[in-house]
Amino acid sequence: MTLRLGDTAPDFEQDSSLGPLHFHQWAGDSWVVLFSHPSDFTPVCTTELGLTAKLKPEFDRRNVKALALSVDPVESHQAWIKDIEETQHTVVGFPIIADVDRKVATLYDMIHPEASATATVRTLFVIDPAKKVRLTLTYPMSTGRNFDEVLRVIDALQLTDGYTVATPGNWKDGDDVIIPLSVQDPDLLRQKYPKGYKAERPYLRVTPQPNK
Repeated sequence: MTLRLGDTAPDFEQDSSLGPLHFHQWAGDSWVVLFSHPSDFTPVCTTELGLTAKLKPEFDRRNVKALALSVDPVESHQAWIKDIEETQHTVVGFPIIADVDRKVATLYDMIHPEASATATVRTLFVIDPAKKVRLTLTYPMSTGRNFDEVLRVIDALQLTDGYTVATPGNWKDGDDVIIPLSVQDPDLLRQKYPKGYKAERPYLRVTPQPNK
């Protein structure tokens, strides 16, 4: 199954390092970052899980829950978490799915046979409170993820959900944003963008971020 943007993220029940997990129920009304790892006790994954744990305040501020996945069993996860916490100097407070039967990996197309026939590649999904897939990223096994980019995209998604704007390349929270081409009526422009805007071209109109 190939998930595309806008698809409903499949529900599942699976064991995890924090006990049985029913995904949609666990997610509730939060955003979710679901990300997979090839296996436990691997160096790149250890740094990523440590970084995710340290980013908990940033995730909390954005109403985001982190959920990791590996095809190893719970007992392995529990031992690995001890290593992560000792080497990365943090506390892993989020669950790691024990996807031993690869049920979730199959649902989310996390196993790419040309990379590995048995292990998940570094796939990441951002899922909104309506359980819709809003972002997918797939990294090779040897390359760690850029979690600054994950936070940046979540900021952009939450902003564009709340306001009729788009974000330019390399946008960061607080930067100017773009007025979509769908907004052309002068009265609507004044209503939606009271801070005004600058038109570099008729199709390129820049306005201050509305919620700043």
